[in-house]
Amino acid sequence: MPAIHITDIEAAINWWRERSPSPDGITACAEVRALAEVYALMVYYRESLADEAGMPARAKAAWLEWYASTPDAPCIAICSTSQGDAVCKGCGRTFEEVQHWTAMSPAEKRATWRRITMQGTAWRFNRYAERAREATGADHPPPESFASAAAEGEHDTGPGRARA
Repeated sequence: MPAIHITDIEAAINWWRERSPSPDGITACAEVRALAEVYALMVYYRESLADEAGMPARAKAAWLEWYASTPDAPCIAICSTSQGDAVCKGCGRTFEEVQHWTAMSPAEKRATWRRITMQGTAWRFNRYAERAREATGADHPPPESFASAAAEGEHDTGPGRARA
């Protein structure tokens, strides 16, 4: 059963706090209160995961609205699973995750994002970090979205590169 990590609950709370700041510095918006209730119970019971299906409706709706503001797929348009790799060098997802991404629930996708971020070995986190910053979150962004990164590379005169 898919579960939501406590760090995602925190991120959603902070997103809502920024989006709907307290008018008096004390009261919080309804979305923050709903998420804070889930967060408090997780802390009290020392749980790091909240069952997606068991979340109160208002908290889940607030979390899903935050989720919709995050990038969907970690793809940076360098998919090595299409070349036979079990794990994509570009984004860090497994072949199965790449194939079933559109059918995965938001909690399953966030669990994948958490794993690849914690591992930090995919090219999106090092070699091609600029692509990750420019990516729209679409599973296969259009090539022209990376045109600025390619243009910068033409003027690179680092070791082993001649000026064009």
